[in-house]
Amino acid sequence: MTRPRISVVMPVYNVEAYIEEAVRSVLDQSFEDFELIIVDDGGTDNSIPIARTFADPRIRIVSQPNRGLAGARNTGIGEAQAPYIALLDSDDRWHRDKLLLHYIHLQANPKVGVSYSGSRLIDEHGEIMKVAMRPKLTDVDAADILCRNPVGNGSAPVFRREALDRAAFRHPEEADRMCWFDEDFRQSEDIELWVRLSSVHDVQFEGIDGLLTDYRIIGGALSANVVKQYVSWNRMLEIAERNCPALVEQHGARARAYQLRYLARRSIQLGNAKLAKDLLDRALKAKPMILVEEPKKSLITYCAIQIARLAGPQQFERMARPFLKAAA
Repeated sequence: MTRPRISVVMPVYNVEAYIEEAVRSVLDQSFEDFELIIVDDGGTDNSIPIARTFADPRIRIVSQPNRGLAGARNTGIGEAQAPYIALLDSDDRWHRDKLLLHYIHLQANPKVGVSYSGSRLIDEHGEIMKVAMRPKLTDVDAADILCRNPVGNGSAPVFRREALDRAAFRHPEEADRMCWFDEDFRQSEDIELWVRLSSVHDVQFEGIDGLLTDYRIIGGALSANVVKQYVSWNRMLEIAERNCPALVEQHGARARAYQLRYLARRSIQLGNAKLAKDLLDRALKAKPMILVEEPKKSLITYCAIQIARLAGPQQFERMARPFLKAAA
């Protein structure tokens, strides 16, 4: 059998409500020369039985004890056979032409190591929210990735295998296992790898037009745990400082300010206006210039906090629901 041109890696852990939709979005791709590696990360629900109902020879299911998202992605990447690798979390989904458009982009631009695109946000029921990730697409450098994470989420990028392998290292406790993502992370493992690829290994990132990933926001999910997310992000910054001190010295305060403001917006979404205000205050203290660099987003964040404080969590949730759907 010939090698597929793209390997799709899908970690799976207790996502029975979403996995069918995720798998179907891969199988329905207009670009058909791929393999789908589903990594069973030791879940206990019906996710894997659902995955086994798809009788498609392009699907492979690999099982392992629970290692978390980073460990499951590493296992899938290790199994991948193609020169390009795409990641899809099993609660997200793709536009039908996503793989085709990234394949064309990478084929036409051999210096690009990571191709990505914008993302729509969807709620837990799959309804499209009135917000989206529309990142910077060109002239992206390590500072852009550290400060703004244009890739946005783990279901957006498609990697050139050769570029991804520059960041490979042996697991510190299991010498027979290769890692790309740092398995000590349970959050922020994405941005840690992106920063390492760009700042240490000189991998070029470039985006393409379109909102080609549907990124699901689930109320109460791990990604919404603001405090843990900030602790994990701080650890990422510490690693980046060891790897590339000049980058963090020049851009670390700005990166921290943007992250704090982002988490303030997440806190508003969760109905915690007090935490949101504290985070925004910290953001402005870290780098007041974000008011000048992005005045609209900073002002909207400030106004949303004030409205949330005046309205109270229940009333604010009702006001936000048309925009945030079931994620509110």
